[in-house]
Amino acid sequence: MAELILGGQRSGKTARAESLAAAWLARSPQHQAVYIATARALDGEMRERIERHRQDRAARVPRMKTVEEPVQLPQSITAHAGAGTLVVVDCLTLWLANLPAGAVPTGLLCEAVSSAGNVVLISNEIGMGVIPLGRETREFVDALGRLNREVAAACQRVTLMVAGLPVAVKGGA
Repeated sequence: MAELILGGQRSGKTARAESLAAAWLARSPQHQAVYIATARALDGEMRERIERHRQDRAARVPRMKTVEEPVQLPQSITAHAGAGTLVVVDCLTLWLANLPAGAVPTGLLCEAVSSAGNVVLISNEIGMGVIPLGRETREFVDALGRLNREVAAACQRVTLMVAGLPVAVKGGA
């Protein structure tokens, strides 16, 4: 089953994905979980944030392996997917920001998601506010909206996180 988890910043997206991974791992000692992180540590604050997330994740879901892949996401999903493996991707928003403008391999990503089996993808829902002033920002919001729409179509389940609460958008909660 593939699930897309959408929401604003600090809405509980990662916590939901981690709880799904912990439940998956608890079902069988043969189950594995792989967390694909897409963030890049481009400054000191981001390096600290990434390290804090690594430590927190290791404490909350100690059996989940972490892989860092900021660009080759479809290939990484395919490489780590398997019948007994849950792949968690955090997050599509940062992955999109890491790609050259106009170079989003959405088709490859949706193919990887469709063939992966058990995958949970996290993405920000940033298109619900006012229209951004800058052209580049508007283009990014548009691109993320298109990406989210196409990935949602490839997933059996879509969940919107609001104030830490999951709201089923597609496929039940």
